[in-house]
Amino acid sequence: MIQREEALASLTGTDWDLVIIGGGATGLGAALDASSRGYRTLLLEQQDFAKGTSSRSTKLIHGGVRYLRQGNVSLVRESLHERALLLKNAPSLVRPLEFIVPTHSLAGRLYYGAGLKAYDLLAGAQGMPRSRMLSTAAVLQRVPTLNAGPLRGGVSYHDAQFDDARLALAMVRETIHQGGLALNYVQVEQLTRKGDQVRGVLARDGETGREFEISARVVMNAAGIFCDAVRKMDDPACSPMLRVSQGTHLVVDRRFLPGETAIIVPDTDDGRVLFLIPWHQSVVIGTTDVPRPAPELEPAPLNSEIDFLLQHAARYLAEPPRLHDIRSCFSGLRPLVSHGNGKVTSQLSRDHVIEVSESRLVTITGGKWTTYRRMAADAVNAAVSVGGLTPRPCVTASLALWGHEQDHPGMSQSAATVTDAFVRHAVQEELARTVEDVLSRRCRLLLLDAEAAVSMARRTAEVMAQELGRDSVWVESQIVSFGSLAKHYRIGHSELPGS
Repeated sequence: MIQREEALASLTGTDWDLVIIGGGATGLGAALDASSRGYRTLLLEQQDFAKGTSSRSTKLIHGGVRYLRQGNVSLVRESLHERALLLKNAPSLVRPLEFIVPTHSLAGRLYYGAGLKAYDLLAGAQGMPRSRMLSTAAVLQRVPTLNAGPLRGGVSYHDAQFDDARLALAMVRETIHQGGLALNYVQVEQLTRKGDQVRGVLARDGETGREFEISARVVMNAAGIFCDAVRKMDDPACSPMLRVSQGTHLVVDRRFLPGETAIIVPDTDDGRVLFLIPWHQSVVIGTTDVPRPAPELEPAPLNSEIDFLLQHAARYLAEPPRLHDIRSCFSGLRPLVSHGNGKVTSQLSRDHVIEVSESRLVTITGGKWTTYRRMAADAVNAAVSVGGLTPRPCVTASLALWGHEQDHPGMSQSAATVTDAFVRHAVQEELARTVEDVLSRRCRLLLLDAEAAVSMARRTAEVMAQELGRDSVWVESQIVSFGSLAKHYRIGHSELPGS
């Protein structure tokens, strides 16, 4: 992996074709697409890669059965196509996963069975098992912790699971392998112009405060929930594109859902679906869809979200999880394109949108993790046109993404796996710069067991200090900073954040 000082030195000495603002799924997808086409590509992320929404998803690569019910057939078909590509191109990062829809009546079983047959038809011949209706006994054999009383069989179907932050890091590695450059902790503070056109950025290294004036043929805004802030750098009078929605997940012990089968609750009180998913030897329960007034880096779960998730899990599990069973709780904010239509956020489209401003800033927003590759291809095609770059075909449909051992979504991650060697590897090979980078995204311990993550903070900071040349003051500040952050995740061990 390229060293940070070497990378910073190249920022102003390279004639970049494309500078991308934002290191989440959308920005990293665009960087991978552009660099693999041979364009000189630079990605700048103000925090860590996948720090925000892109590390706090429901961990699914899926077509979206909910979108099929909403009638968005084109999005489901596109998502299922991208699911197949990811299963083929990233087998160490994405795996098939069985889901069961528990039903409480024969009519319900027939209804969901018919809907999932349509899901099968849209997927086509992708090698995934077809959906099928199950008896009550067959459902309980797969998921013995379900509440058997009201159960009247169910429907089985397959989608795919992944580890979002680990896939993001694989995309960083491959972008650099393809000749591009991706840097975390470098914040774009201003767009620069040549005449009336955006032709670069003024960026600041978050660690040293050094500023860099970087020129490019095209600048792409892929800043996720902060994309409107970047658009205002270009045009302070522009109208907002986004409405922000919060999704919260609970993580509990695997005993609540043993085995390798997930549950989908098809009808919640707010019209969404709810998932209970085995992940890294734990169970993820989510998600919610709550409008929030503004984007923020560290959204906190609301009391009402915690109650909602626990109440719905209790309707389906024989032994429902309670507040003290929550090992961690994480929230992410979705960038939803509003079109000014006043819809509630759960009804807003998950399709992506590309905007080219009068000064040639290319903005890509909306969408979802599953379709990041298609979003990237569309965005890079727009950038090629805007910048007058030589057209070259997209190659990511057949580009392999390789992970490491810890990338597998089913592998156990505990405090015991955060060895000194793991921390050194995270710094040396995966651009980790803070304790949070290691314990939240290089491994997923903060999201899986917040108490265990806090217990590992000091040793992690000490090893990182050796690698980064930091002093004891840095170590102590990292421990304090991580402890403060972890309060958002330690729902089962402290007071709930206010709602």
